[in-house]
Amino acid sequence: MDKLNFLDFNHKNLLPLTYTKPIAKLRVGILTIEEKWQQRLKTDYGYITEAYLQKKYPFASASDYLVINSGVLPNEQLIQAIQQLKKGEKLIQEQNFIAARTDNQQFNKSDIETLNPIEYTHSYREVQFPWHIFSWNGEEIIRDFELITQDRKSAPLNKNNQATGQENIFIEPGAKVNFATINADRGPVYIGKDAEIMENSVIRGPFAMLGGAVVKMGAKIYGPTTIGPVSKVGGEINNSVFQGHSNKAHDGFLGNSVIGEWCNLGADTNNSNLKNNYAEVKVWNYDAGRFIKTGLQFCGLIMGDHSKCGINTMFNTGTVVGVSANIFGSGFPRNLIPSFSWGGAGGFTEFKLNKALEVTERVFERRKKTLDKTEIDILTHIYEETAKYRKFN
Repeated sequence: MDKLNFLDFNHKNLLPLTYTKPIAKLRVGILTIEEKWQQRLKTDYGYITEAYLQKKYPFASASDYLVINSGVLPNEQLIQAIQQLKKGEKLIQEQNFIAARTDNQQFNKSDIETLNPIEYTHSYREVQFPWHIFSWNGEEIIRDFELITQDRKSAPLNKNNQATGQENIFIEPGAKVNFATINADRGPVYIGKDAEIMENSVIRGPFAMLGGAVVKMGAKIYGPTTIGPVSKVGGEINNSVFQGHSNKAHDGFLGNSVIGEWCNLGADTNNSNLKNNYAEVKVWNYDAGRFIKTGLQFCGLIMGDHSKCGINTMFNTGTVVGVSANIFGSGFPRNLIPSFSWGGAGGFTEFKLNKALEVTERVFERRKKTLDKTEIDILTHIYEETAKYRKFN
């Protein structure tokens, strides 16, 4: 076995976060799911995903390879069980698919039934819904921290900072941290390469910020929180995950939330993460076509890639925002905002595809990235697929 492929088993349950990418690309803790597996198995990988995503995220061809359920998070017992699989076998738990070994170059979900089952009896986790990402983020930060800092020495923390639990703080080369307060007693703090924590920021672990990320002056961040690569954050943040290349650069509160890539939250954007009556939060599920129970009392904002909101935007508890939405104005907008929507509490219209692509192109240019045909085709597919949700009249 020299390669593995991640099979998107619950793709629709994780929308809108997976409209633009396979499940394995989602960040939980410090690393993405695919990075967690790659760090442990040290092998090349590819994807078995939705047809419109397959060109950008190709299959890894091999004569003998592993297939892993994209949402499954690795642990040592699970890895041992997967490595012991023989060709033509699948690892399951109570009919739930975990992994398989095969030489089938056209493998897909329907082929799972043809494989010989091996029952896995130990515990494991599968990211099946967006709120799993922030709910499990703390434990995954701890596990990822141990994995990527093992036998490595942290860069020194400047003495002008105040810190407790310094043995739980790891700073990559090129990172800048000055006049900050860091409490790593409750969980590790990971500061990525060339990241920056500005003056008077207060951070409580578990916390991770990836390469090139910035925490702005006076920010207050409660763990478990992850700031993905090249993201910029400020204000108050609690138990939230920024996937990457997204900004919440100003004051305002964000709690129990997942923010996709290439998003921007305007100054004084706030979200509610607790209902006034303290009831369980329900969230829109694309697969079920209705709002479903999360089992959580605290659940904030789920925002898909490329979405933006203006200054003073307010999001209600359990709001789901699709891809390339543009939200602005006073009051609380609806708690399901379809992809390619334009407006706010006063009503929505369609954010035309050509206009949305213009914005995306400008955003990409700032990061020296090109909006190529493959990316345009993906966004066009999402625009057409989500048209049924944009019935605003």
